[in-house]
Amino acid sequence: MNPLYVGIDVSSKSNVVYFMKPDGTKHSNFPVANSLDGAKQLSKRILSALTSESLTDLVIGLEATSVYGDNLVCFLREDSSLAKYNRKIHVLNPKQVKKFKEAYPDLPKNDYVDSYIIADCLRFGRINKEVYLGDYRYKALQNLTRARFFAVQNLTREKQRFLNYLFMKYSSMAQEKVFSDTFGTTALAVYEEFESSDSLAYMDLQELTDFIKEKGKNRFPDPDAVAKAIQKAARSSYRLPKTVNDSVNQVLSISISSIRALESQIKEFDKAITAQIDLIPNTLQSVKGIGPVYSAGIIAEIGDINRFPNQAALAKYAGLAWTQHQSGEFEAQTTRLIKSGNRFLKYYLGEAALSLVRCDTEYSNFYHLKYKEVNKYQHKRALALTARKFARLVFRLLKDNRLYIPSEQR
Repeated sequence: MNPLYVGIDVSSKSNVVYFMKPDGTKHSNFPVANSLDGAKQLSKRILSALTSESLTDLVIGLEATSVYGDNLVCFLREDSSLAKYNRKIHVLNPKQVKKFKEAYPDLPKNDYVDSYIIADCLRFGRINKEVYLGDYRYKALQNLTRARFFAVQNLTREKQRFLNYLFMKYSSMAQEKVFSDTFGTTALAVYEEFESSDSLAYMDLQELTDFIKEKGKNRFPDPDAVAKAIQKAARSSYRLPKTVNDSVNQVLSISISSIRALESQIKEFDKAITAQIDLIPNTLQSVKGIGPVYSAGIIAEIGDINRFPNQAALAKYAGLAWTQHQSGEFEAQTTRLIKSGNRFLKYYLGEAALSLVRCDTEYSNFYHLKYKEVNKYQHKRALALTARKFARLVFRLLKDNRLYIPSEQR
């Protein structure tokens, strides 16, 4: 192997590039615009360097910086003038690059130094599995599943913010959880349509019962009991000054609109993801409880399963591996998950594992066994271990291209 190492520090307007020879010495260092013209200029200079140095291989690396590097990676991958060289493109984890730079304590912080560090990191070769996906179907799916991930995060934050203001308006109702679903249609109607605790507390009980029946579409088995519970909670809730109460009502109304919009957005993402995953044959959906969305989220981040030599490598890539703290004869009993890893893959593996706990006997038993082993962080620990177990299954199903058979049928 006789490569040219190309480190690129990416930003929204420009890219700073460092060309490093196989022995680690500098060839050149220069900036180019983060545009099509800049990419063409970079390609010409790469070709010139390869020719002048009689090099046969090309290793390009850049940090994962939002979407700023995606277009450049696609351009370099499709550039026919570089096709005759053994070309590899890596998108590096910024944490890894930062840790690598710590070996050079006297270096300043600027774009030129950063591009040098990236090139030198490539030369040493100890890089995580961040090779850019070669099949654009995975990238298209990844755009959708990652956008859905952020929509879910936004929905979670909005719901938490809503609950804070709900406590201000109906403190006891928030505490006692009168509704089984705090964000159900009937619950939201009560929060939004009644001005204050007093308006609920002293409302005619039959009118409130009729309201519950109407909004719940007669699905409550005992609407009268629900109405009584609501009034009881309203009577024991704090009372707010009118000015404060009016502002809380405005916040709750806007928050409810945001929640509905985000839920609608997630449904649209689910439809688009389901259509896209049909283009990528896979066996993950043979697992009961792992539908098209979770399968898509996992497959979009894994890409070609052959990138990973074993299930342990896949789990580490997802961040489902534990640190070791050992010195001499001492070894810590409590360890933490590694901080690196693909957070999107970790999220979808975790969500899929939680679904399996509800749908699969083997995974349910495993989760509850791990849950009972400790006295704190029970759910978090048990879910992480269940997701790690599921990662082994994912690797095997994709690697062997076989369907899943539940334990009771084996």
